[in-house]
Amino acid sequence: MKKMHIHISVPDLADSILFYTGLFDSGPTKLKSDYAKWDLEEPPVNFAISTGSRNIGLDHLGIQVDSEAEVEKIKCNLEQASQSAGEIKSGVCCYAESSRSWSIDKAGIHWESFVTMKDAEMYGEDSLTNHNSGCHTEGPGDQQHDCC
Repeated sequence: MKKMHIHISVPDLADSILFYTGLFDSGPTKLKSDYAKWDLEEPPVNFAISTGSRNIGLDHLGIQVDSEAEVEKIKCNLEQASQSAGEIKSGVCCYAESSRSWSIDKAGIHWESFVTMKDAEMYGEDSLTNHNSGCHTEGPGDQQHDCC
């Protein structure tokens, strides 16, 4: 099953958790000192907030899928549509081990397609607190993107 993924960078995690808990009528399914995620069935969305991005607001959008083959299919679909897609890379990001590929739409919105294999205890491979150093993936055009 494909699930929409939305990641928003927030200035105050505690206040934002209160807001989104009220909005979704549910508490986070994953909670860390700098990160919270709601893995909702209704509406079907993987919604995450964090404090580690350079810019406050929409960080990126994504499609969460069930297998690496589906990540590859999305990448191939984008390339067949003459859209740029980054290489598929595996690693730890947003407290999860995953394989992912990045693309950027014509409006400049960063899109991630990914499959999560299992939870992890650190935000990214290189850092527990600095998302910018531990959780970047090179995307099309050699631009860096925060993961999630």
